[in-house]
Amino acid sequence: MVIYGLALMGACMLIGNLVGNAIGAILGINANIGGVGIAMLLLVIVSQRLMDKDQLSKLAQNGIAFWSAMYIPIVVAMAGIQNIVAALTGGALAFVAGLGAVFFGFILIKPLSKLSPSSEPTSAEKGI
Repeated sequence: MVIYGLALMGACMLIGNLVGNAIGAILGINANIGGVGIAMLLLVIVSQRLMDKDQLSKLAQNGIAFWSAMYIPIVVAMAGIQNIVAALTGGALAFVAGLGAVFFGFILIKPLSKLSPSSEPTSAEKGI
Protein backbone atom coordinates (compact mmCIF):
# COMPACT_ATOMS: atom_id res chain seq x y z
CA MET A 1 0.00 0.00 0.00
CA VAL A 2 1.46 3.32 -1.09
CA ILE A 3 0.40 5.28 1.99
CA TYR A 4 2.81 3.40 4.27
CA GLY A 5 5.89 5.14 2.90
CA LEU A 6 4.38 8.60 3.25
CA ALA A 7 4.87 8.88 7.01
CA LEU A 8 8.54 7.93 6.76
CA MET A 9 9.12 10.35 3.90
CA GLY A 10 7.34 13.14 5.78
CA ALA A 11 9.39 12.54 8.91
CA CYS A 12 12.63 12.51 6.92
CA MET A 13 11.64 15.74 5.15
CA LEU A 14 10.79 17.42 8.46
CA ILE A 15 14.10 16.39 10.04
CA GLY A 16 16.03 17.38 6.91
CA ASN A 17 14.43 20.83 6.88
CA LEU A 18 15.17 21.36 10.56
CA VAL A 19 18.82 20.35 10.10
CA GLY A 20 19.11 22.45 6.91
CA ASN A 21 17.72 25.51 8.68
CA ALA A 22 20.06 24.90 11.62
CA ILE A 23 23.07 24.71 9.28
CA GLY A 24 21.93 27.96 7.66
CA ALA A 25 21.59 29.63 11.06
CA ILE A 26 25.05 28.41 12.13
CA LEU A 27 26.55 29.86 8.94
CA GLY A 28 24.62 33.12 9.41
CA ILE A 29 22.50 32.60 6.30
CA ASN A 30 18.74 32.95 6.38
CA ALA A 31 18.20 29.87 4.20
CA ASN A 32 17.85 26.11 4.29
CA ILE A 33 21.28 24.65 3.51
CA GLY A 34 21.06 21.07 2.24
CA GLY A 35 17.83 20.15 3.98
CA VAL A 36 16.36 18.29 1.01
CA GLY A 37 19.58 16.34 0.48
CA ILE A 38 19.74 15.44 4.16
CA ALA A 39 16.12 14.28 3.97
CA MET A 40 16.93 12.09 0.95
CA LEU A 41 19.87 10.49 2.76
CA LEU A 42 17.75 9.89 5.85
CA LEU A 43 15.01 8.28 3.77
CA VAL A 44 17.45 5.91 2.10
CA ILE A 45 19.33 5.02 5.30
CA VAL A 46 16.31 4.58 7.57
CA SER A 47 14.25 2.59 5.06
CA GLN A 48 17.19 0.31 4.26
CA ARG A 49 17.92 -0.32 7.94
CA LEU A 50 14.28 -1.12 8.66
CA MET A 51 14.19 -3.51 5.70
CA ASP A 52 17.46 -5.17 6.76
CA LYS A 53 16.10 -5.74 10.27
CA ASP A 54 12.89 -7.13 8.73
CA GLN A 55 10.76 -4.68 10.72
CA LEU A 56 8.54 -3.71 7.81
CA SER A 57 5.73 -5.62 6.18
CA LYS A 58 5.80 -6.22 2.43
CA LEU A 59 3.11 -3.54 1.96
CA ALA A 60 5.18 -1.01 3.89
CA GLN A 61 8.29 -1.90 1.86
CA ASN A 62 6.38 -1.38 -1.38
CA GLY A 63 5.05 1.99 -0.17
CA ILE A 64 8.51 3.15 0.88
CA ALA A 65 10.00 2.01 -2.42
CA PHE A 66 7.31 3.96 -4.28
CA TRP A 67 7.88 7.17 -2.32
CA SER A 68 11.64 6.78 -2.53
CA ALA A 69 11.33 6.61 -6.31
CA MET A 70 8.99 9.62 -6.36
CA TYR A 71 11.27 11.66 -4.12
CA ILE A 72 14.08 12.05 -6.68
CA PRO A 73 11.92 13.80 -9.33
CA ILE A 74 10.53 16.05 -6.60
CA VAL A 75 14.05 17.08 -5.60
CA VAL A 76 15.01 17.70 -9.23
CA ALA A 77 11.94 19.92 -9.65
CA MET A 78 12.79 21.81 -6.48
CA ALA A 79 16.38 22.31 -7.63
CA GLY A 80 15.13 23.56 -10.98
CA ILE A 81 13.43 26.54 -9.37
CA GLN A 82 16.54 27.75 -7.57
CA ASN A 83 17.79 31.16 -8.67
CA ILE A 84 21.21 30.38 -10.15
CA VAL A 85 21.84 33.97 -11.28
CA ALA A 86 21.34 35.30 -7.75
CA ALA A 87 23.67 32.65 -6.37
CA LEU A 88 26.43 33.57 -8.82
CA THR A 89 26.04 37.31 -8.31
CA GLY A 90 26.18 36.77 -4.55
CA GLY A 91 29.77 35.58 -4.86
CA ALA A 92 31.97 32.87 -6.24
CA LEU A 93 31.51 30.66 -3.18
CA ALA A 94 28.26 29.16 -4.53
CA PHE A 95 29.92 28.38 -7.84
CA VAL A 96 33.00 26.83 -6.20
CA ALA A 97 30.85 24.80 -3.78
CA GLY A 98 28.77 23.45 -6.67
CA LEU A 99 31.83 22.49 -8.68
CA GLY A 100 33.38 20.89 -5.60
CA ALA A 101 30.29 18.79 -4.95
CA VAL A 102 30.18 17.59 -8.54
CA PHE A 103 33.91 16.86 -8.53
CA PHE A 104 33.78 14.83 -5.32
CA GLY A 105 30.67 13.04 -6.57
CA PHE A 106 32.56 11.89 -9.66
CA ILE A 107 35.58 10.90 -7.56
CA LEU A 108 33.45 8.82 -5.15
CA ILE A 109 31.57 6.81 -7.79
CA LYS A 110 34.25 4.11 -8.10
CA PRO A 111 34.88 3.60 -4.33
CA LEU A 112 31.16 3.54 -3.59
CA SER A 113 30.47 1.04 -6.37
CA LYS A 114 33.07 -1.31 -4.86
CA LEU A 115 31.09 -1.36 -1.60
CA SER A 116 28.10 -3.05 -3.22
CA PRO A 117 28.29 -6.80 -3.77
CA SER A 118 28.86 -7.82 -7.35
CA SER A 119 26.28 -10.03 -8.98
CA GLU A 120 26.49 -12.35 -11.92
CA PRO A 121 24.24 -11.45 -14.87
CA THR A 122 21.22 -13.68 -15.36
CA SER A 123 20.69 -15.68 -18.51
CA ALA A 124 18.14 -13.08 -19.70
CA GLU A 125 20.73 -10.32 -19.28
CA LYS A 126 23.32 -12.40 -21.15
CA GLY A 127 20.90 -12.76 -24.05
CA ILE A 128 20.68 -16.55 -23.82
